[in-house]
Amino acid sequence: MRLLFIYLFIPSFACISQVAYSVDTVLMGSSFSFTAVASNNDQAKTAAKAGLNRVIALERMISSWDPNSETSRVNINAGIAPQKVSIELFELVRRSVKISRLTQGVFDITFASIDKIWDFNSNYTKIPDSAEIKASVSKIDYRKIVLNPADTTIFLKEKGMKMGFGAIGKGFAAEEAKSIMIENGATSGVVNAGGDLCAWGEKSYQNEWTIGIQDPDNKGNVLMSVPARDCAVVTSGNYEKFVLIDGQEYCHIIHPKTGWPARNMKSVTIICPNAELADGLATSVFILGATEGLALVNQLEGVEAIIIDDENELFFSNNIQSNYAATN
Repeated sequence: MRLLFIYLFIPSFACISQVAYSVDTVLMGSSFSFTAVASNNDQAKTAAKAGLNRVIALERMISSWDPNSETSRVNINAGIAPQKVSIELFELVRRSVKISRLTQGVFDITFASIDKIWDFNSNYTKIPDSAEIKASVSKIDYRKIVLNPADTTIFLKEKGMKMGFGAIGKGFAAEEAKSIMIENGATSGVVNAGGDLCAWGEKSYQNEWTIGIQDPDNKGNVLMSVPARDCAVVTSGNYEKFVLIDGQEYCHIIHPKTGWPARNMKSVTIICPNAELADGLATSVFILGATEGLALVNQLEGVEAIIIDDENELFFSNNIQSNYAATN
C-alpha cells in the first residue's frame, strides 16, 4: 500500500483551438481524474468517459474485495486448483512476475497474503513480536504463482496465498484508460489514478503537462516540478501513514521479505514511459533505499528516479536532469 502526492498543473488551451474535458470520481479506493483534450467538447467528453468506463471494468476484474472478481476466484482456490482468467488479468500477472524478478522479490503481488500485524490506523504503542513479524510474510512468494499460457490459468501453490494489485493496479488502470482515450480521439491528456499519473500529447511549451512533486515535510509546498513529456510519474511516500513507537516512526510500507517497515526514506518518484512499471518500481525503490534503489534504476533504460531520504537529502538517477529537467 502507498500514499501518493502529486500536483497537476494543466495549461490553457485557448490558443490552440482544442478543448479539455475532465471527469473526476473515486475508483479502487482512490481519487481518479480523466482529462482528455480534443478538437471539440463532444469528442473530449467521449474520450474522458471512455477512460472512466474502462477503469470501472478493470476494477471488477482485479478487486480482491469483490468476492466475484477473477482475482478473488484465484485467491479462494489457492492450493486447490488453477483458475482460468481473462487474457487481461493473465498478462497483468505475468508482467507483475517479471517486475518481481527484476526487484528480486521486493515487489510481489502475493503481498496480499500478509498477516497484517502492524496497525497504522490507531494509537499503536508496541512493536509486534519478532516471531509474529517473520510469520506475517510466510505466504508471500511470487515464485509460487503458476501461469499456464496454454489455457490462461493462474494457480497459487499454497493455501493462504493471495494476490493483490495495490502496488501496480492503479498504474495498470491509468495505462489502459490512456489507451482507450486515445482511441476515442484524445490527442492529449492526463490520467491521474490516485497519484499514479500518465500524460501524453504535444511536447511544445504551450501544450506541456507539468507535474509538481510534493515536499514531504510540507503538504502545501511543491518541492520541484517535472515536465511530463509522454510519460508516467508515480510517487511513494512515508509521510502520511505511520505510527510512532518509543520515539521512532514506522511507516506503512512493509518489506515483503522481512515484515518490517521500510526505513530511512521519505519519498521516491519514478518517471518512465509506462505508469504500470512506474507504479511497481516506486515502492520497490523505497524499500531498497537510495543506494540500491538508484543502482536498480540506473540499469533500466528510460526509467528515472528522484529520491528524498529521511535526512532530506535529494538523490537523482543518472539521466534525470538531461531527460526531464527537474527544477526547484
